[in-house]
Amino acid sequence: MRRISQQHRRTPRDEGRVALLVIVLAVAVLAMIGLSVDGGGKIRALQRADHLASEAARAAGQAIDGPQAIQGGDKIVDPVAAVAAAQNYLAAAGVTGTVSVSPDRQHIIVTVTIVYPTVFLGLVGIETLTATRQATAAVVAT
Repeated sequence: MRRISQQHRRTPRDEGRVALLVIVLAVAVLAMIGLSVDGGGKIRALQRADHLASEAARAAGQAIDGPQAIQGGDKIVDPVAAVAAAQNYLAAAGVTGTVSVSPDRQHIIVTVTIVYPTVFLGLVGIETLTATRQATAAVVAT
């Protein structure tokens, strides 16, 4: 019995190897969790930005030049009203974005930017992730 117990004793040079392995594995697991959580957060932010850009463009697309449309003329966007409608929609949603009307006044382009504050990636110096999406609405005469 004595011989078996002596073989299982640790030698001084073996001490610390397990601790180093645990530290390396813990860092790797935390990095994977961080990428999963913060990557998922960025995907949700991208989806939200896409949705808000589409809805703001839709709201702006309803701002057509009324007098011209009533008289039977071309259906074109009222640029001032369209930009105001889209900006109001974005402000109500709590996001920032840009709105522009094409020179032919047939298209509204809305770009939305959402800043996602990271949860785990802040530990490695990445404090925020930016999600930007763009949507276009076109005036369709029926």
